[in-house]
Amino acid sequence: MPSRIESGADEGEVLQDPSFVPLTEQQAQELRQRVTMLSPWRVVWAQAAVGGLCVALAELLVGGSAGISALYGAGAVVLPNLLLARGLTKNAGSAVGAVARFLIWELLKMGAAVAMLVIAARVVPDLNWPALLLTVVVCTKVNWVALAWRPR
Repeated sequence: MPSRIESGADEGEVLQDPSFVPLTEQQAQELRQRVTMLSPWRVVWAQAAVGGLCVALAELLVGGSAGISALYGAGAVVLPNLLLARGLTKNAGSAVGAVARFLIWELLKMGAAVAMLVIAARVVPDLNWPALLLTVVVCTKVNWVALAWRPR
């Protein structure tokens, strides 16, 4: 493919692919109706619900500090995802800005989750690591289940 200079394009002139055909307004509206987006808030609420179920199971089956440990594990997933969902639902602006914002909020989310797990032993008395880690894994996997259950 020739460069801008070789093609004779002036600075600021946008080269268009001749095979690209823009959608009409009606086609764009039909596409928006067909393709449903998964709200990040639905995923966060699903993670919180599954986390609550894990806490109840840990308390019933194991007892002791397992329920509190599972609650902290659910929080280590849900709270950072709340942070990410809040960051993603702001006005996007340009496509480049939206991608940059996603990367920044995802980095903040991962940092918050890791920080919560690092300080878990100091914050939770009689920490039950298996209950905490199992809850973290189960709540994290809700992302995949939510993708499978999204409306079509």
